[in-house]
Amino acid sequence: MPTLEEAQKEIIAEFSEAADWEERYQMLIEIGDELPVLAPELKTEDRLVPGCQSRVWVVPEEKEGKLFIQADSDSAITKGMIALLLRVFSGRTRDEIKSASLEFLKEIGLDKHLSMSRRNGLYSMVNKIRSF
Repeated sequence: MPTLEEAQKEIIAEFSEAADWEERYQMLIEIGDELPVLAPELKTEDRLVPGCQSRVWVVPEEKEGKLFIQADSDSAITKGMIALLLRVFSGRTRDEIKSASLEFLKEIGLDKHLSMSRRNGLYSMVNKIRSF
């Protein structure tokens, strides 16, 4: 498993190959398509991320001091965003998650190219994960 920093650098490298934002949005959708489907019984109200325009469910499980996270969304773009966050955060300790820099979000341009409501939703997902 790559380190937290290596995972972020891999994402930056993948997105740097995209020619424009249309291609980056397509990449986000494809990344979201690879996310395993969350079992319907796990899609409960208490697992919903507040502050998201779309419905996003986040399910944590702690094993041997590390937090493993499953997630799903009813929106393709949002599903891609949560999939990126899982690549960075899942399988990490709580301290790693809390102290992680999120520079990769700026580096790949999500801060600039998402609508205000999607950007707020993205940071709501981050806050939900960090709250565990």
